[in-house]
Order: sequence, then structure tokens, then C-alpha cells
Amino acid sequence: MSIYLIPDGVVKDIEKMLNSFWWGGGRNNKGIRWLAWERMTMMKCEGGLGFRDFKAFNMAIKQGRNILAKPTSLVARIFKARYFPRSSFLDSKVGNNPSFVWRSLWKAKDVLKLGSR
Repeated sequence: MSIYLIPDGVVKDIEKMLNSFWWGGGRNNKGIRWLAWERMTMMKCEGGLGFRDFKAFNMAIKQGRNILAKPTSLVARIFKARYFPRSSFLDSKVGNNPSFVWRSLWKAKDVLKLGSR
């Protein structure tokens, strides 16, 4: 996930595996569907369970790497001015009233820290 974009089919297969784990089921047992997957991937403060949306998370890692690699790009300068004007992306805080895009980038920065040199 940290190098290439995952194809939609692989993301759906991963989500199916997670669904079968959390909701039970098997060949003879369908299990109980407590919540829709979209609801499970919502943040806890919004009424969801806080599971990661793999497609969005994969894109956030890519965009975070672009901010690190191209700090003079327009997107990097906008995020820096808004969310981390006096620090680096890796040392940034989530801040007050962050956008969904910034929250996704901010959550992905821990993965980027592990993979950066």
C-alpha cells in the first residue's frame, strides 16, 4: 500500500475478508450484518466504528509522500500554510476543524514516518 495504488478489486477483496471476520458467516452461515461497511468506516465521533477506508487511506499515503517529496508544489504550500506553518508535515498536529482530506493525510503520516529515511 505504501508504494503503489491498490486496484479497486483488491480493495474490495480485503473489505470482504474483513466483513467475513467481523460479521461471521461461512459456507452455511450468513452471519448477522450489524452495520453497513460505509457506516463502519465512518469516524467514531460521527457515529461509525472508525475502520479504515482502504482506498482513501491508500490515496492519503500517496498524497502525503507528494507533500514530502515536492514541498514547493501548490498543494503542499496550501496545506503547510493552513495546517503546519511552523513545522514539517511529519511533525504536524491535526489542528482545529480539519478537513477530511487533512485528517486522512495526518493519519497516514505515521505510515510515512515508518517508511521514510
